[in-house]
Amino acid sequence: MTSPTRATAAEAPPRGLPPAAAWLLSVACGLAVANVYYSQPLLDLIATDYGIDPATIGLVGTLTQTGYALGLLLLVPLGDHVNRRTLTTAQLGLSVLALAAVALAPSAPLMLAAMAAVGVLAVVAQVVVAYAASLAAPADRGRVVGTVTSGIVVGILLARTVAGTIGDLAGWRAVYVVSAVATGAMALAVAVVLPAERHRPSAPTGHTSQTSQTARISYPRLIGSVFTLFAEEPVLRARAVLALLTFTSITVLLTPMVLPLAAPPFSLSHTQIGLFGLAGAAGALGAGRAGRQADRGRAEHTAGIGLLAMLAAWIPAALLPHSVWWLVLAMVVIDYGLQSVHVVNQHLLYQVRPEAQSRLTAGYMLLYSAGCAAGAIGSTLVYEHWGWTAVCLLGAATSLAALLYWLARKQN
Repeated sequence: MTSPTRATAAEAPPRGLPPAAAWLLSVACGLAVANVYYSQPLLDLIATDYGIDPATIGLVGTLTQTGYALGLLLLVPLGDHVNRRTLTTAQLGLSVLALAAVALAPSAPLMLAAMAAVGVLAVVAQVVVAYAASLAAPADRGRVVGTVTSGIVVGILLARTVAGTIGDLAGWRAVYVVSAVATGAMALAVAVVLPAERHRPSAPTGHTSQTSQTARISYPRLIGSVFTLFAEEPVLRARAVLALLTFTSITVLLTPMVLPLAAPPFSLSHTQIGLFGLAGAAGALGAGRAGRQADRGRAEHTAGIGLLAMLAAWIPAALLPHSVWWLVLAMVVIDYGLQSVHVVNQHLLYQVRPEAQSRLTAGYMLLYSAGCAAGAIGSTLVYEHWGWTAVCLLGAATSLAALLYWLARKQN
């Protein structure tokens, strides 16, 4: 007679994701998203290597970020349609080829095309977040999402430090060689160590539209359903607007800060400026705490504290002319607040439509990307015309808008 445990194993939902597996996925996320940001401290080296005009070398970052936005829309939704472990390992494997192509590119056009491909494939980080959420036990989902999300934050913040250090020692191409090797090892680890999804949630009662019938719709309709979800789910709209505002705010701080730090009286080198990422990485500890609080039913309380922290961080940021240590404090506080809000947002999204986790992530992250782009453009223009104090005022205004929006939504 077959035991009850054996008989129901195929149908049972995942019983949980071990902490070691969650940290493995966290590292995978960090490696993937860092690929988008490695080029930032290497632009001068790349321009010299290919003889590119400094005024146009910014195309590297533009194409990589554009590729990332396309990947969010075209690849991430596939997580609701195919096995996420297969999708994750495939994207990591293709990333190895794209990174190798960047490192070996003999001409600027081929390098730029490879950079765009790196950006498209880097969205595997968002596939992994949904993958981890699907493997986690419901009562532990917030902690798991927080752990995995912290890898994304650390990857973004440390990418400049790692790239600058390796670039100084072995040249810019070595950065992408090292990343290709690490990404290949991670693809193998994910394929061997992590379990496949044993249960794909069905659509909840009342949701019978095309957005929930992923097994029976074509790829174009699957992509289109990302936008349908915005119309159907108020939680997605609200959390995506918060993502737009909060990521605009932090990008306002991170993008132009190199300008006052590199100028007198500080005159810091690019390597020294890259070390500021370590301060922001310390703030990523907020992701784990936010996840645990969300699991205990304190999601909105945690989000409110995070939004207040982001607003308060602009006070020490404005004191940068007096000491760089004020900026260090600002980075720790603002990143702590950002991660608290970000993890809560994802935790609440994954409770709405379990069968549409990847598409919810894609829609949410599209506004995240829009916020990053708006913050980068707006902050550099403001700094050029009015200086650092005006940048801090812009960032504070954006953080205040996020807090007021959250309060208005909470009262409704």
